[in-house]
Amino acid sequence: MLKIYTDASTKGDTGLSGGGVLIVGPNIHEQLSFPLGKMDNHEAEFATLITALEYLQDTTETLFFHTDSKVVSETLDRNHTKNPVFAPYLVRFNQLSQQFPLVIVKWIPESENKGADHLARQGLKKNKS
Repeated sequence: MLKIYTDASTKGDTGLSGGGVLIVGPNIHEQLSFPLGKMDNHEAEFATLITALEYLQDTTETLFFHTDSKVVSETLDRNHTKNPVFAPYLVRFNQLSQQFPLVIVKWIPESENKGADHLARQGLKKNKS
C-alpha cells in the first residue's frame, strides 16, 4: 500500500496555484511539486489529487490518499457533486481509480499534512507570472 499526501496552495491576489504530493511506501519516498496555473484552491486540491493518480497509474498498489481538503474528501466519498467545476474531476477520479485494486481518500487536519503543504508552496513558486 502506498500512502499519498496531497495539498494545493493558491495565491489570493493572482489566483495562481501549485500542487504538492508526497508518496510513501515500501522502498519509495517521492516528492512532487508542480504549478497548476490559475484556479481556486478547491479546484487546485482536486487537480493535485488527479495529477497524483495519473503519476501512479503504472503501479498495482492500493492507494491511500490523505488530503486536508474536506471538499475533496467529501465529494469523492459521496461520489457526487452539484458543482460544475468539480464534476470533471470526479469523473476523472472514477476513471483512474478503476486501474487500482483499491483507492481510499481520507481527510486529515492541516497539521498532519505539512510535507505536502511545503511541496504545494514550492509548486506555487514554479508558476510563470
